[in-house]
Amino acid sequence: MSGGRKSAKGKRMIYLIAAIAGLAGALFGFDEGVIAGALAPLRRDLGIDPVTDAAAEGLMTAAVPFGAFIGAIVGGRLAAAAGRRKLLLWAAVLFVGGALLSALAGGLVTLSLARLVIGFAVGVAAMMAPLYISESAPAKQRGMLVSIYQLAITLGILGAYVVGYAFDENWRWMFAMGAVPAVLLFAGIFAMSDTPRWLAMRGRGAEAKAALARMREKPESDPAVAAEYAEIQAAVAEDEGRKATFADLVSPRVRPALIVAMGLFLLQQLSGINAVIYYAPTVFQLSGFDSAATQILATAGIGVVNVLMTVVGMMLIDRLGRRLLLLIGFAGTAVSLGAIAIAAATDSAALDTLALAGLVLYIASFAIAIGPLPWVMMSEVFPLDCRALGMSIASLVNWGFNFIVVFSFPVLVAEFGLAGVFGLYAVVCVAGLAFTQWLVPETNGVSLEEIERHLRSGRPLRELGRLHAA
Repeated sequence: MSGGRKSAKGKRMIYLIAAIAGLAGALFGFDEGVIAGALAPLRRDLGIDPVTDAAAEGLMTAAVPFGAFIGAIVGGRLAAAAGRRKLLLWAAVLFVGGALLSALAGGLVTLSLARLVIGFAVGVAAMMAPLYISESAPAKQRGMLVSIYQLAITLGILGAYVVGYAFDENWRWMFAMGAVPAVLLFAGIFAMSDTPRWLAMRGRGAEAKAALARMREKPESDPAVAAEYAEIQAAVAEDEGRKATFADLVSPRVRPALIVAMGLFLLQQLSGINAVIYYAPTVFQLSGFDSAATQILATAGIGVVNVLMTVVGMMLIDRLGRRLLLLIGFAGTAVSLGAIAIAAATDSAALDTLALAGLVLYIASFAIAIGPLPWVMMSEVFPLDCRALGMSIASLVNWGFNFIVVFSFPVLVAEFGLAGVFGLYAVVCVAGLAFTQWLVPETNGVSLEEIERHLRSGRPLRELGRLHAA
């Protein structure tokens, strides 16, 4: 009984670490979703004309992913020297400042700058939070624990919709509420140490072992702690003296990991998820939902589905594995987007019903796989010496195409209609099926050090799961 209580306590500690780091995801989701409720009162109070000011409004809306693009570059350069914990603390400070500046903005320029600051914080935190969790978690729970970050994103989006409903026409309070989870993130990370792997990489072995023991809720002398620490030290020794460069990322050793990480984020963004999140009320309007209240209610329903299915995905990720979930996710999104596109192209009388049902299936399929798994695999596949830089480059793909999709959606809809845009997104999801089948490895239950050894072996990365199972 005593041993069972200790085991449960150890699990509680790692869940606490994942939940605190996951607050960065909640902030990401909130700052993406809050614009949906704030846009209408913003236009009224700041005198924004949706036609003549369309470009300026689009830049303001897309300032978060653009700022995140810059934040990912800076975060990748500083991660090895500054550490995961310190960068998360600075990101939390920027989140607070950006939220308050947004709430006090007197025009589009100030608001765009405020959202650029928030985006910068998102870019740094979106790298550091999954990395912090991944480098702290046991191999058998790593997928589910890193997925807490994606769950937090969905909760942040839903929270933004709720805040938009609660404050109705007061967009300043909507933006100001973003400071609350930012303060909690700062307080939580401040109380934590950095990850054992980063501490060991910096030559702080005693601190690394102590941190590992605290995370596992076991004494430093425990054989399991000693064995895990020895594996970490061995990997650090292999990488000693190396300083990752961009040339390393395209070397035969690391290139397969880079292709997987970048490819999954490219496919995630081009599946159209952020167009749906940012412009959900517009999508429902184009689908025949005439009432603004109905559009908001339907949008909130999509947010609830997003949260619930992300929880389902977390429960399955370490049971079914990464590859199978991705195949299910891409198949579901391709079918749902294709159905909406066909209904819109044929001007179906039941377009509103088909759009709602299709978006529910799309969000469900995305949430169980395409949403969380790029974050999980990005934090897993790179070797220790290249992990921060590799995640930085993968994040650049994520934020760059996030910006492109969000900025281009109104233009594409005006040019090709809802049918053409959703048809394009459906084709991307079909490509995701092929990419997963041919290139994505199975990392479920494989330690970070085992993944690194496989990369060094020169064997195809896609064979990793099969070799581990054998």
